[in-house]
This record gives sequence, C-alpha cells and structure tokens, in this order.
Amino acid sequence: MPSPDFSPLSVRNPDTGMPRERLLRHGAAVLSDAELLAVILRTGVAGCPVVALGQQLLLRFGGLRGLFGADLAVLQRVPGLGAAKSCQLAAIMELSRRTLGEELGGGDVLDAPQRVKEYCALTLGHRRIEHCMALFLDNQHRLIASVELASGTLNQAAVYPREVVRQALSHHAAALILAHNHPSGSAEPSQADLTLTRHLKQALALVDVRLLDHMIVAADQVISLAERGQM
Repeated sequence: MPSPDFSPLSVRNPDTGMPRERLLRHGAAVLSDAELLAVILRTGVAGCPVVALGQQLLLRFGGLRGLFGADLAVLQRVPGLGAAKSCQLAAIMELSRRTLGEELGGGDVLDAPQRVKEYCALTLGHRRIEHCMALFLDNQHRLIASVELASGTLNQAAVYPREVVRQALSHHAAALILAHNHPSGSAEPSQADLTLTRHLKQALALVDVRLLDHMIVAADQVISLAERGQM
C-alpha cells in the first residue's frame, strides 16, 4: 500500500454541487469513487476541488479499501480532513461491515459464500499486521458474532484452539468460520495455516462444534480452504 503523502493543504469552501446533483438526478451508482468521496467530504482544499481531493486520497491510500481501513490517527494527519471528516470515513467503513454482518445474520451463510468473503475482506483486507477472527454461527448457520481472536506480527498470529473452543461455547455456537489475513499480499495458505486448521477442527469436534471453513485474506483476494478441499 502506498505511503500517504501529507503535504500541507488548507481548507476551502464547499464545492460538491456537481457530484451531489448528479447523484440526485441519476443515483449513486453513476458516480465515480472520487465523486462519491466528494459528496461525503463536502469541501476541497485550496487549489484542489473536492473531486480532485477524492482522487488524491485514493492514490495516497491505494484505493477505497486502504482509505476506509486507515486508522483515525493516520486520517487526521491528512490536511483538509481533520477529526470530523476522518470520523465520517471511519463510520462509513463500520456501517458497511455491519450491513454485511446483518445479512449474514439473517440466513444460512453457506448459501452466501461470496458475502462471507466480502465480509472477511472488508474486515481484514486492509490490516498491516496479521489478525485472526472467528465468525460464530448458530445451528442454522446464521451469524451470532464476529470476534477477533488474535493479532500478531507481520507474519504470525497466535491462535490457541482452547481459546477458540472457549469462545464458541460462550457464544453457544454450533459452527464457526475462521479467517485471518496475510499482510504479505499472498493469500496462499502456509503449512502452518493447514496445521492450525486441522488442530482446530479436531478440538472443536470434541465439543460438537463444526469448523466450516478457514478463509485467508490478502487485500482483495480471499481463499477458502473448504472450497479447495483442504479442510
């Protein structure tokens, strides 16, 4: 992901008229990513209209996922964003994640594998260190809760089967999906990933909880071990 450029800029007056009018007339789907950001940000900076500011932000953060996944502290360092706009961007990211979570909670996740992948990518794809989470499911495979289990260095997160079992029992889960990210950029499973999957599946079976899948996320790519027959 490109390093954000924090060149000094100053705020100018609102200039979102054109993108906002296009949205009102034609709907949000016709707007570009930069134009949608312009509607959210409302103001540009001196010498840089708001649409151009949106384009710069996309370049600085490597796209929408990098922008919306950036830490609040990092966003607030960008001249022209400040606390209010940084909070708006963070809130949109969280609302998107919660929307997908609601969808997964309303039906069998096995009927919507792409939604599960999108949820995992949205939650983990932007992380710069390795994070591991579990999606705990009821007996109809509806999402009960999404819980972060561990975070670690750039190449390792400590996930203990006994902790996953404890969390599964505390959530009264009948099944779960494990997911973690590879900050290296490659979603290919390592031997350690396969070993963890095997040990975790065995531990959960002792308490009658099924491990349905282990998903590995790298940026926009998500690999399902279940789909690959590696469970």
